[in-house]
Amino acid sequence: MLTCIIQYQIDPTKKEQFQTYARNWGQAIPRCGADLVGYFAPHEGSSTLAYGIYNIPSLAEYESYRARLSADPLGQENYAFAQQEGFILREDRTWLRCVSAPHDRT
Repeated sequence: MLTCIIQYQIDPTKKEQFQTYARNWGQAIPRCGADLVGYFAPHEGSSTLAYGIYNIPSLAEYESYRARLSADPLGQENYAFAQQEGFILREDRTWLRCVSAPHDRT
């Protein structure tokens, strides 16, 4: 199992738009085949960093998932919403594999 952590740099004046975006992914991501851990918006500390975290079995499955997400009506709407509103300033993905017990998911 792989974990994808998406780090977003967001416009701090558009936190509500990011929260709408996150709630939409909360519906679309699981429907398209990934195990969503959650989306996390700024609360204390940095007002510009947010995260999306999900698990997927492999990079090959990720490619299939991305195709389904791109074809999903809510996914398409959410991509367009982010472009239109401009609240995401930067987006970086990191892929991790859990290596500690008891959550070793090899």
